[in-house]
Amino acid sequence: MPTSVIVLVLLGASLVALLLVLFARREARAEREAGRREAESLREDARARLTEAKRREELALAREAEIAADHRQAQQYARSLEERAAVVVRDEKRLAQERAHVDQERAAALADVAGTTPEEAREELRAALVAEARAKAAGEVRRIERRTRDQADLRAREILVDAMQRQAQATSTEHGTTWVDLPSEEMKGRIIGREGRNIRAFEALTGVNVLVEEGVNAVQLSCFDPERREIAEVMLAALVQDGRIQPQRVEAAYARAVAGASQRHRDAGLDAIAAAGISAVPAEMVEVLGRLRLRTSYGQNVLAHLVESAQLAEDIAHAVGADVDVARRAAFLHDIGKAFTHDVPGTHAAVGARFAAEHGEEALVVAAIAAHHDEVPQQSVEGVIVQVADALSAARPGARREDLDAYVARMENLEELVAAHEGVTRVLAMSAGREVRVIVEPDEVDDEGTQALARTIAGHISKEFTFPGEIKVTVIRELRADAVAGQA
Repeated sequence: MPTSVIVLVLLGASLVALLLVLFARREARAEREAGRREAESLREDARARLTEAKRREELALAREAEIAADHRQAQQYARSLEERAAVVVRDEKRLAQERAHVDQERAAALADVAGTTPEEAREELRAALVAEARAKAAGEVRRIERRTRDQADLRAREILVDAMQRQAQATSTEHGTTWVDLPSEEMKGRIIGREGRNIRAFEALTGVNVLVEEGVNAVQLSCFDPERREIAEVMLAALVQDGRIQPQRVEAAYARAVAGASQRHRDAGLDAIAAAGISAVPAEMVEVLGRLRLRTSYGQNVLAHLVESAQLAEDIAHAVGADVDVARRAAFLHDIGKAFTHDVPGTHAAVGARFAAEHGEEALVVAAIAAHHDEVPQQSVEGVIVQVADALSAARPGARREDLDAYVARMENLEELVAAHEGVTRVLAMSAGREVRVIVEPDEVDDEGTQALARTIAGHISKEFTFPGEIKVTVIRELRADAVAGQA
């Protein structure tokens, strides 16, 4: 190879190496600049956190000053009561002196006019003066008690109103429908499928009515059961995102939605714990709390009710000088037993207290949970605060309504009535109770038996269940045979 070529090659290699070094230096400068910006961001965040911590400390000091002022007022009031008691004692002494003087005068008068002895006159005068002094003292005591009670009631109202104003939230109640947005009108056709096979498969699996309306870029999911409705919402969102909708994919999406329920419970539980300001909650309890997001009490979401109750209890405990951590934690956990009311016998207060004790909650928290409906006596002021916070959260105007729970109970009773028939494996009340779909075991009920079972169920509903209009009973018998090709 000629020397010139070798030189050119070496020069080219040197140029490439130089370019690589330049690129490396440029990337290093970019990395350093990014590191500098990130460090500056961290410093800004640390300064912001320090400022927030100082602000909270100032608020805490101000609150302590308010509590100290209330304490001084109470001490001044106690001193005023003592002064009034001293005045009463001085009055009694003065009355005694006056009584002695009057006794002497009456003794002489009675001895001269009525012919009574001094001892008898003295006894009569003593009885009259004692009765007069007792009446006067009793009246003063009643006035003091009434004034003290009025002041205590006024202070209690101030504390409760302050707590309610600090924790004011938007009023909303749970409904039996959910809207799912669609990217386009064309997606409605995919959801329905050829001859409606996709929507039929969806409704058969979930037990949820899918309502498709013209002119609205969304579909409505209707079902009284919030768990079914949530699974259907997760399924539909996944199918819409995928875009390929067919019965097999509907079944696969249903299986994934059911399998992911536990993770959704945990996520909801962790969000609620963070909102309530609670710490050190066992993992088993986190999932149980998350399940309460699908429970309602007279239309009020139970998990949201627990968070609000914890915040109210925290403010009230601050105001009255109680243990804030115990009151907040007990208020947050007071309805946890509602997650087990369908599976474990007993009231939700007793079940929740037992569950909390099994997972290491302290005795005051367990006692407050057990006593929040007065099923057992209260053991602490924190337990009373839990009752007050529970009542405040439930009593807010619009927080609860009875119609939704009555509707849910009616649907559950209808499903239980139908599920009692032999061969029935699953019952789905749909269309606000106007239709009942019954899934039967194919090995126990044949094709001809489905007609007889449908008539039997319809007759049983007509006899045992009160309802307006008509209820359509649909019995579904599906027999599948599976085999795998390619296996030896």
